[in-house]
Amino acid sequence: MPAPDPVVLLELAIDLGRRAGALALSMREGIEQESTKSSPTDVVTAADRASEQLLVDGIRAARPDDGILGEEGAADDGTSGVRWVVDPIDGTVNYLYGIPQWAVSIGIEVDGVMQAGVVYNPAADEQFTAVRAGGAFLNGRPLQCSAASELSQALVATGFSYDARRRSAQAVVLPELLRSCRDLRRMGAGALDLCAVAAGRVDAYYEQALAPWDIAAGGLIAAEAGARVEGLRGAAPSGALVVAACPGVFDVLHDLLAEHDADVDPLA
Repeated sequence: MPAPDPVVLLELAIDLGRRAGALALSMREGIEQESTKSSPTDVVTAADRASEQLLVDGIRAARPDDGILGEEGAADDGTSGVRWVVDPIDGTVNYLYGIPQWAVSIGIEVDGVMQAGVVYNPAADEQFTAVRAGGAFLNGRPLQCSAASELSQALVATGFSYDARRRSAQAVVLPELLRSCRDLRRMGAGALDLCAVAAGRVDAYYEQALAPWDIAAGGLIAAEAGARVEGLRGAAPSGALVVAACPGVFDVLHDLLAEHDADVDPLA
């Protein structure tokens, strides 16, 4: 059987992402926290569950043999070699508080390699897309990461764990980084932070304890926009650490993070 066309898969992902985003946006008025996940501050809403169900139903209707991995519990290995890695609302705390920095994220793997992805922010009507070796785009406009060449002039985004012990460890690197870069930003949605690197809105981003659905689409989009997306010391990007940066500042940022063991998990 021939490998599926990533462009065709992306078209389906775009349609589903927009539909799930519209559903979540329509449910935002009067939304309340429904439950928590990894900690009391890691929230889930009814919109998370409804959005993921829409995505799962749409994928299964169009491609019943594909696998699915979703933040809210969808898990199916499938038999086709294609797996959809979905986050129905990345940035749920922002969503809960009415901060317009949240998104539907859909990454598509073929035989274990991420081939296409879409990250859609309904509140801003911004759609980030990429196909491997095909470039990255925002609402159809090509993206290129920044040309920053000095960490001292770089705007760096990051995020923090919901677990207090991890937060304490993550705080250790902040004083040195604040002395070394232009400034820091914490925007609260990992997929959109990766897209911000792609769009040149920040020069770099790093975070520990991201899940596969946080990295999947956004990581591909950042890489296709020319950013380096890696872990520390030659590792692949993972829950241990994701570092996404324009090539001109990646190495210096990497070395600073490695010096402070930013990929060491105090819970491990």
